[in-house]
Amino acid sequence: MRVLHVWAQGAVVVLALGGMAHADVSVSQSKHPDASVDSRLTRLLGVERTAFTSITPNKLEQIITPPTTVVRKQDAYPEPKKLEYRASWLSELPDAEGGKQWQCLAKAVYFEARGEPIKGQFGVAEVVLNRVDSSGFPDTVCGVVNQGAHRRNACQFSFACDGAAETIHNEAAYERAGKIARLLLDGAPRKVTDGATYFHTRWVHPSWSHHFKHTTTVGAHLFYRVPARVAAK
Repeated sequence: MRVLHVWAQGAVVVLALGGMAHADVSVSQSKHPDASVDSRLTRLLGVERTAFTSITPNKLEQIITPPTTVVRKQDAYPEPKKLEYRASWLSELPDAEGGKQWQCLAKAVYFEARGEPIKGQFGVAEVVLNRVDSSGFPDTVCGVVNQGAHRRNACQFSFACDGAAETIHNEAAYERAGKIARLLLDGAPRKVTDGATYFHTRWVHPSWSHHFKHTTTVGAHLFYRVPARVAAK
């Protein structure tokens, strides 16, 4: 049996819906001591009876049913226990979304590595986040990605300062990049590059690469990190 509490004219009326009606009424102290309790109760019940007859069953159900909690899509994005570096696995994840930092990371993955294997795309995203964690670089994703962008062809990530428009032509590739960015920003393990903070393609041989530790090669990208300093004796 469903019970409904209604406030009206200084009284609480408890009505049982379904079966024989029954009411427990608690009436506040009257401002007119001579008024009859019975007559006041009769008037109150009449008012409530009239109100209930005007409520549709659907509206009544809405009144007595507690509101449900709405979970935002972004909050519901999964946090997998084990990453799989496969396009088919990424395709099963919901569409990713996020704020400015997510957009910067997704663009870095797309423009720097969209033609690379999925594992290599994760590797580029790792480099960006490893730099964020390093004291030698800006402490935000956008700061890292856009570092030196004001200098033509002299920035940290070539797409940011090559003068070409940052136009997304391959929506499917950008969607994958967005999912990779979302996973790593949400704390997925960085297992590809062994802490790398630098990378370059096979077709170039920057001088700095001879001084850094080569950690891994994925696709056309070679990844490096600054070697640990040996303490002087």
